[in-house]
Amino acid sequence: MSSDPWGRVDETGTVYVRTADGEQVVGSWQAGSPEEALAYFERKYEGLVVEIGLLEKRVKTTDLSAKDAQTAIEHLREQVDAHHAVGDLGALRTRLDKLVESVEARREERKAQRAKQSDEARHSKEALVAEAEELAQSDQWRAAGERLRALVDTWKGLPRLDRKSDDELWHRFSHARSAFSKRRKAHFAQLDAQREDARKTKERLVAEAESLSGSADWGPTAARYRELMSEWKAAGRAQREHEDDLWNRFRGAQDIFFAARSSVFAERDAEQAENLKLKEELAGEAEKLLPITDLKSARAAFRSINERWEAIGHVPRDARPKVEGRMHAVERALQDSEEAEWRRTNPEARARAEGLTGQLQAAVDKLKGQIEQARAQGNNARADKLERELEGRQALLDQALKGLQEFGG
Repeated sequence: MSSDPWGRVDETGTVYVRTADGEQVVGSWQAGSPEEALAYFERKYEGLVVEIGLLEKRVKTTDLSAKDAQTAIEHLREQVDAHHAVGDLGALRTRLDKLVESVEARREERKAQRAKQSDEARHSKEALVAEAEELAQSDQWRAAGERLRALVDTWKGLPRLDRKSDDELWHRFSHARSAFSKRRKAHFAQLDAQREDARKTKERLVAEAESLSGSADWGPTAARYRELMSEWKAAGRAQREHEDDLWNRFRGAQDIFFAARSSVFAERDAEQAENLKLKEELAGEAEKLLPITDLKSARAAFRSINERWEAIGHVPRDARPKVEGRMHAVERALQDSEEAEWRRTNPEARARAEGLTGQLQAAVDKLKGQIEQARAQGNNARADKLERELEGRQALLDQALKGLQEFGG
């Protein structure tokens, strides 16, 4: 008979292992000496020690799921409980019990982590929904549309919540986008309708202008052309693809009429040359109004100049574009100044500019906070990504602030 601290072999070749509950039969050994029998079952014990050690390492250092870990523990526990090894089986059970505790702690830790991630995703999606619902009321069609598309990309990068919450938030998000698209579509549809009305009006004006181009009733026809020009200006712009062609036809019809009148009134050439000289002087007088510093006085001065201009009469046809172009340049400068003044004093435009600036400032501040948090958590990759996003948002903010300065603050 042979024995060691954890096992023995009796005279019949039966191998026993000592446990806290007494001796347990390990197996029968008839192939060699008792020492060989004990050595064989001790090796089985060492094999269990190695397997448990490997499982402990996997639980600590890998992403082994709790379910798979528990299955592996139960498999090892069955082998330990089968008593087919000689060694401190109680110590192995203790290690397995501790392993169960570790797995359970890991399970709870992951559960808490998932809950935290879900909570963060919920807050992120709620913030996206709130911003989308605010953008849905914006009249900044291009900027708001681009921002909404960016929000969709951000949404896609966030994890899903529970089905009910995710569906509810997505419904609000989608509804906000649809509302914006509907308003934008209606806005541009209205613009298209206005331009189509302008096109129809100008088609009618062109038809009348062309019908008058052969008239020899100089006075009334010239007066009617002036009326047609006023109606043309009041009609607004047609679609881009029609506007230039209609204008060329309209102006061409007038040119035909006035060229014919000029040929009949050849004797007026001298008068027209004098008219040109006077208009050039008036154009020079108008150009002295630039740059415009006092809009009110400049407007009054230009009105006076223009009244004298209109009273002068025609100039030679070949000189007309140049001298008229000089006056038009001053007129455009006045219009630009008027538009700038209107924008500066328009409370609705100012409110929209301030609103956009506030949105962008809030987004910049939020990103800075997220970057600080990411840095504090050691998540440099996320921080770098957020900083790139911050650069783009800051550029938009700078642009919005510059625009806001046009309103005087």
